[in-house]
Amino acid sequence: MPLPRGLPVVDHHCHLSPSGEGVAAARRFARAGGTHLFLATQSYTPEPPRTLEEYRAQFETTERLAARVREETGVRVFVVLAPYPIDLVSATAAIGPAAALEAHRAALDLAGRWVREHRAVALGEVGRAHFPVPADVASLIEEAFRHALRVARDADCPVVVHSADLDAEGFRELATRAREAGIPADRVVKHFTRARVASSGTDGVAPSYLAQRELVRQVEHDPEPWFLETDFLDDPRRPGAVLDLATVPRRAEAIAAEGSDAAERLAIPFVRSVERVYGLTLAPGEGRAS
Repeated sequence: MPLPRGLPVVDHHCHLSPSGEGVAAARRFARAGGTHLFLATQSYTPEPPRTLEEYRAQFETTERLAARVREETGVRVFVVLAPYPIDLVSATAAIGPAAALEAHRAALDLAGRWVREHRAVALGEVGRAHFPVPADVASLIEEAFRHALRVARDADCPVVVHSADLDAEGFRELATRAREAGIPADRVVKHFTRARVASSGTDGVAPSYLAQRELVRQVEHDPEPWFLETDFLDDPRRPGAVLDLATVPRRAEAIAAEGSDAAERLAIPFVRSVERVYGLTLAPGEGRAS
């Protein structure tokens, strides 16, 4: 069964690179039925940025990629910006903890400025390491996370969190951290969620689920807010990782084939959750033409 007419089809978290497929991957997404991408920045150089100017260049690369995708494919792109929390691991070793944290904070401030200028819609990825790091580096990452939450509060924008996998207790702790910083929990997204968390266990935080077939089956009837993402890396060394950019449209087609209430169910990750968390209204006319 085809996707409902006019339905936006949204990949909530992906990366594109000028040294990878770039626009070609977005074209594949569009051909599969995708209409909107949330494009998160990433490092485009062999070593992560270590200065504010290097981060500015990274953000500008993401912005140019987003503009090209819009112009060449018709896909709408929402940019998400922040220094990656794991950058602090290598930066601390290279330039020392004080300089690394200073550059990271400055890059977070820059990302917040871009949100206020409507060049980005959210701060992300921010958060914590997803693997063990030395205690001194973990402390720096925590301080950077605190600063990120303050920046998101002041920019009045959502925050997209990178971390290890979270259970219900982890979601509650994340919601508490956000509220303590002055951010409503429903403006926080846990990116790369790989297992279903019941809505009663998220404490308002929105899980962005990796669009794996079985996981989508588990969550497709859950109430809002939640999203689907591929976390497509656009890395020539890992083609198709994490999931190919055509995956979310394919999962949407599978849901559409299941019954007459498909449009209502698909509106949760593609329309209502986007509006609730980001304040963005994706009108029916912005979706598929047929």
